[in-house]
This record gives sequence, structure tokens and C-alpha cells, in this order.
Amino acid sequence: MPDQIEAWNQNPMALHLRSPLIPLTLALVLLSGCSGSLSFLSAYRIDVEQGNIITPEMIEQLQPGMTRRQVRFVMGTPLIEDTFNTDRWDYRYFLRNGNKTLQESKLSVFFEGDALVDVTGSEVPDWASTGTEEPQTDAESGEQEQTEV
Repeated sequence: MPDQIEAWNQNPMALHLRSPLIPLTLALVLLSGCSGSLSFLSAYRIDVEQGNIITPEMIEQLQPGMTRRQVRFVMGTPLIEDTFNTDRWDYRYFLRNGNKTLQESKLSVFFEGDALVDVTGSEVPDWASTGTEEPQTDAESGEQEQTEV
């Protein structure tokens, strides 16, 4: 104890520098400025997979005129089946790795009565309309060519 008092009298900062609390506090203050780049110190977040997996093979099997039962067999039960608009089924798929979304797919299937009429989303079959028009048959396109001539 007398050695500490003598050290205090000679150099008052010497006793404080021996305390581990000051360097530890200084280190924490400096590291807090780097919090964005120190991702290994953050909490672990698991991979989250939600919804219906939508493959190109499934989309190619969809054909106009398919029944609801056939569409459900090919695509599975829709993730969102609107109670107010029963003619639209929505299929969504998300794969998140921690905070980052790695994959996201959206597909909406439209019916008139019990028949499939349109498909919209991130990947659509070749026959699906890109706008509000319905797909044309060969007979309809032939009639249009005759009227233009």
C-alpha cells in the first residue's frame, strides 16, 4: 500500500493506467464505431424458407383451360387463396439467408369459372398474356387476317 501511495505522489496517472477498466472502456468505445463491419458479433439468424417452391417444370405444365383441381395437382395448394376473389390463386416463395433475400418468386393464377385463363408473375408460361388480353386461338387470328385484307 505505501508503494501505491508513493507511486501516486510521483505520477498520479500511473495508478489509473494500471487499472484494466480504462483500456477496456477505450476499446469498447473504439469498437462501437465499427459495429457495421463487425457482423460476426451480431446474433445468428437462421435461413427461412417460406411458401411454395415454383419450378420451371411446374410452370410449363400449366395450360389454358385446366381445372382448379389440375392446377392444384401441378402447383400444390396456393399460399394465398383470397376469400373475396376466388378466381385468383397466389403462389409465393421466399428464401432468406439471415437478413438477405436470396430468392423470391411470385406467381398468380387466374380462373374463369373452373378453367385456367391467365398466369402472371416472375416466370410465366409462353401462352400466358403479358397484358389484359386473353390468349388468341388459331381461328381468332385467322379471322383477323381475313378482315384486314
